[in-house]
Amino acid sequence: MISFLSLSSGSSGNCYFFTDGQTSFLIDAGVGPRSCAKKLSEHGFSLSQVEFILVTHDHIDHVKALGIISSKYHKPVYTTNLLKQALLHNVCTRGYLSGNVHVIEPGKATEICGVGVLAFEVPHDATQTVGFHLCFGGRRITLITDCGRMSEPVMDYALRSDTLILESNYDMLMLENGPYTALLKDRIRGGMGHLSNDEAAGTLVEALRRRIGRLEQVFLCHLSDNNNTPQAALQTSLKAISDAGLSENMPLLETLPRGKASRLYTL
Repeated sequence: MISFLSLSSGSSGNCYFFTDGQTSFLIDAGVGPRSCAKKLSEHGFSLSQVEFILVTHDHIDHVKALGIISSKYHKPVYTTNLLKQALLHNVCTRGYLSGNVHVIEPGKATEICGVGVLAFEVPHDATQTVGFHLCFGGRRITLITDCGRMSEPVMDYALRSDTLILESNYDMLMLENGPYTALLKDRIRGGMGHLSNDEAAGTLVEALRRRIGRLEQVFLCHLSDNNNTPQAALQTSLKAISDAGLSENMPLLETLPRGKASRLYTL
């Protein structure tokens, strides 16, 4: 049995916790150590039990506490070589990691503390951005966040998932009619920014039609505070699945809260 807890999801901070009771790890560390420790302790977990941290990319909302947590709790960090070099100079991590970053190669499966880990590149305007496909406790878990568009290689990992954590960042009309500058709007929707609700919904329809894995659970993540609502993200995906005649294959579908912890899920 795997327990999954989102400690925060969105541009104010991203951090995801997984454990099978023996091995525990984080994906990203965009939540301060005191807040992270408090949220974990509410469910009987602790930062000290975390064995390693995976990093998707070097934007501040994903790494702002990485240096402190890695240094204070002596936790190894695993990421790509490009991101390793960037983290050595990132304001949030420079001087903290001191040789504690281990390189994983995108597209090549490896094992970390008994967890099968495969990083794959996704289009996003960071130094480099990866999603993760995990084989853990008999489950295939895929995390795709900060993804400008769903390329076929990225879709391939969604198809193989039992549990999918997928970005559903913005509602297109809310973005278009919102207060952001034209430049920022173009950045978000330009293919190297974020996935819209409609793009996430289309991904789920394709995953249900073509799935290789069981796809029993979907968590919509990284929702915008200004250009989205949990209701809009959820209803867009539900309607697309219904319109495609796939409702009988409906997985558990929930949104992960922004800026606070989710409930504890069993995967």
